[in-house]
Amino acid sequence: MVIAGVLIEEDKLSSLTALGVKDSKQLSSKKREELYGRIIKIVKKYKILIISPGEIDKTLETPGTNLNWLESIKFAMIINYLKPEIAIVDCPSNNIIAYSEHLKTYLKENIQLRCEHKADSKYVMVGAASILAKVTRDREIAKLKEIYGDFNSGYPSDLQTIEFLKENWNKYPEIFRKTWATYKEVAKIKKQKNLGEF
Repeated sequence: MVIAGVLIEEDKLSSLTALGVKDSKQLSSKKREELYGRIIKIVKKYKILIISPGEIDKTLETPGTNLNWLESIKFAMIINYLKPEIAIVDCPSNNIIAYSEHLKTYLKENIQLRCEHKADSKYVMVGAASILAKVTRDREIAKLKEIYGDFNSGYPSDLQTIEFLKENWNKYPEIFRKTWATYKEVAKIKKQKNLGEF
């Protein structure tokens, strides 16, 4: 998982808009790659964090935590690094108030915080951050494919990814999230099959 943040002065926002910056999901991979370099030249600062499968598993295996809480901690790390006056965060949780309160506990300074659903499509600077995150993810996926072979996108809904998982779930344990429901299901079936062979 990759998350990112950008720090930009208000008078530079129109430059992002002029480039065609928006929610990364609304852009082709080629367009995102093209915009990546331009964005980092316009923004004052940026920060990108890559969260490994192992760190996600560790979080999800710890009682009282979840993926949203992990994301809020990572967003706080980005905000603490960028030191903005106002931080706008694309909220992954249904409960914006609880998510905002959790994130605030990890902020080092008193920053005006706005957590909103679909912020990446509402605010050009959040769209810019989403592009940096998506391009970074795509680059990381490309590196993994060079090592492990083609598994397509790596997303849970991707049939090619699921087929790759079925073939390699215990061959490459370092790249799979063990807490991923699809991984658990495949591992359970494979282990039962192996037991049945005795």
